Amino acid sequence: MESILEKIKTDYALYPKEVLASIETNKKSLYIGIPKETDFQEKRIPLTPNSVAALINYGCRISIEKDAGIHSHFSNEDYINSGADIVYAKEDVYKAELIIKSAPINAKEISLLQRNQILFSPILLPAQTKTMFKSMMEKRITALAFEYVRGDYNTFPFMRSMSEIAGNYAILTASKYLSNEFGSGVLLGGISGQPPAKVLILGAGTVGEAAAKAALALGASVQIFDDNIYRLSRLQNSLGNKIYTSVIDPINLAKNISRAHVVIGALKPQKGKTPKVITEDMVRSMKKNAVFMDISIDHGGCSETSKVTNHDEPTYKVHDVIHYCVPNIASNVSKTASYALSNILTPILKRAVDAGGIESLFKYDENLRQGAYLYKGAITKDFIAQKFNLKHTDLELLLSADF
Repeated sequence: MESILEKIKTDYALYPKEVLASIETNKKSLYIGIPKETDFQEKRIPLTPNSVAALINYGCRISIEKDAGIHSHFSNEDYINSGADIVYAKEDVYKAELIIKSAPINAKEISLLQRNQILFSPILLPAQTKTMFKSMMEKRITALAFEYVRGDYNTFPFMRSMSEIAGNYAILTASKYLSNEFGSGVLLGGISGQPPAKVLILGAGTVGEAAAKAALALGASVQIFDDNIYRLSRLQNSLGNKIYTSVIDPINLAKNISRAHVVIGALKPQKGKTPKVITEDMVRSMKKNAVFMDISIDHGGCSETSKVTNHDEPTYKVHDVIHYCVPNIASNVSKTASYALSNILTPILKRAVDAGGIESLFKYDENLRQGAYLYKGAITKDFIAQKFNLKHTDLELLLSADF
């Protein structure tokens, strides 16, 4: 029997065998640069130390400007321990092929961009100029905006995440300004024998939903106004609570604003600008020391009395109503917001490594492709081209061409 088995083995060894084909991979290491933010009172950082460690283990190289994470309570040592390179000159950060920022790029930073570089950051279109765009076009920059990147189920993950933070923060901040320290000494949720404060929310989107949940959790009475019946219905189902909802009828809105202790402006912009649905007369009719939180201020604000403030001097009064009109609210809870950004960015960057780079990922990921507003120097968003009177080129055509 043993001799038979040995013969079989010998005969089998002489048979030709299939050779395993080598499997090619498009995997490409990314060289990422993260500069320290200096504008817009920005305190967030787009990648946390944990995410940096994960990406470096995935084959990336990451350079971070000294103290870039300090305002989010991440030290240089945290990033060094994660494997990042800490660099001392901003110019050295901009030697990376991919620059990621948590604030929009400014004119000085555009001068540091290298030819054919990729930029991934918010855009904040009102802060951009035609000169800035022309400079990026000349350098053949590919740029993606957090605001435009789409996620599953037609959501916008960056915007949704920051909107949830803004809605929650707005209610907590309004509660502070109702106190004796700033206002009339009103407790948002009331107590036994004393009714809760009335919170009126304009807008049934993500900010409005987060604000409504936070207000209800604190025991406040909530009203929500929006012109989109679907959003109002969806919000009621989401809250599991039959709260007061209404379309934005000027007469009904004016009546209810005059009774509110807190008004949250969270309307979506229309063609890049928030409609002014709150008139100065409505503000004049409000309670003394009522609080108006205009979260829509990033796009101009929803009241005739709104004007941009900042984290150092966040409030002012008009007709004895406290106005809080700070853009980029999420930056004031920078650690939470940094984790939120990092949680969204890290999977995208890993997919880019697997695909062979950000530009290669465009071909497979339509949602990420939606975030591009510049591709190798060509403006790919028609509304941006129209705003600055520049040429628009369709991204799909650019990707299909031998560029």
